[in-house]
Amino acid sequence: MQSISYDRARDVNHAIELARQHGAKFIGGGTNLLDLYKSGIEQPLRLVDVSRLALSAIEELPDGGLRIGAMATNTAVGTDPLVRQRYRVLSEALLNGATTQLRNMATVGGNLLQRTRCHYFNDPAFAHCNKRDPGSGCDAIDGHNRMHAILGASEHCIATHPSDMAVALAALDALVHLQGPDGERQVPLVDFHRLPEDHPEQDTVIKPGELITAVELPAMPFARNSHYLKVRDRASYAFALVSVAVAVDLDGGAVRDVRIALGGVAHKPWRALGAEALLRSQAITPELLARAGEAAVHGAQPRKDNAFKIELAQRAVVRALQTVIRKNGGQV
Repeated sequence: MQSISYDRARDVNHAIELARQHGAKFIGGGTNLLDLYKSGIEQPLRLVDVSRLALSAIEELPDGGLRIGAMATNTAVGTDPLVRQRYRVLSEALLNGATTQLRNMATVGGNLLQRTRCHYFNDPAFAHCNKRDPGSGCDAIDGHNRMHAILGASEHCIATHPSDMAVALAALDALVHLQGPDGERQVPLVDFHRLPEDHPEQDTVIKPGELITAVELPAMPFARNSHYLKVRDRASYAFALVSVAVAVDLDGGAVRDVRIALGGVAHKPWRALGAEALLRSQAITPELLARAGEAAVHGAQPRKDNAFKIELAQRAVVRALQTVIRKNGGQV
């Protein structure tokens, strides 16, 4: 058995220094990393435990936004009164993810850093996976690809991002706060995860030794009018076939502003900018919502087993929009 060195970080700077010196991996709740280690996919030689860093607070910002510490658990965020009141879509997304036991352990930072993956990645018996072994190929492309991407994929990888939370954060214009050997920086959530392109082994733009310290939610009053819809094969502990996060700012019978993000369809949370542009400043009609659903999956390229996702995503976008509009007194 391969031995692992373990250190517990005293503070953020200590964690970063340990990672810089030893090329270690950070571990918080461990809900993804430990699974990958047990299956032999990840083989870290050194771990830095960041679970006890003072990064779990959920704080209101002066402008009405929220700063969520990277070590806040999914349960803590999903049940937080301010999150539930001001950013309903985030609470719904978190409480639709995994199981209660996993949500109690999983952290915000770890959720964002979980690997984009599929069953071919998870099982080393399948030899060809560019995420595990760059240049080896992709067994999913000609294999069973019902769960795989219809948007933003490449010939090197068609896996989908598994996070529910990240889809909601994409719709909320969230910022990811990072700290590393080169200092601090902020990255918009929509730019934090990468499309596969030629390097599907690189899931995010995070640099070696960088640690996620917080996620910031900007003030967005109409995020109260939001909803997360997850379509899956079973009611619990299943990744999304398609998910939709929406927030709608209504002006009588028209859409003043809107945010739409999709999950289960791409290598990263997919912001439906074309659908948003179509809806803004328009009177709400069934025909308009149907066109928005079509725009949300414009350019989709299905594989042999997942063409159904196109219509499913279209219908899910329409249903999510209808839910928010009706809850807030609108007519569709």
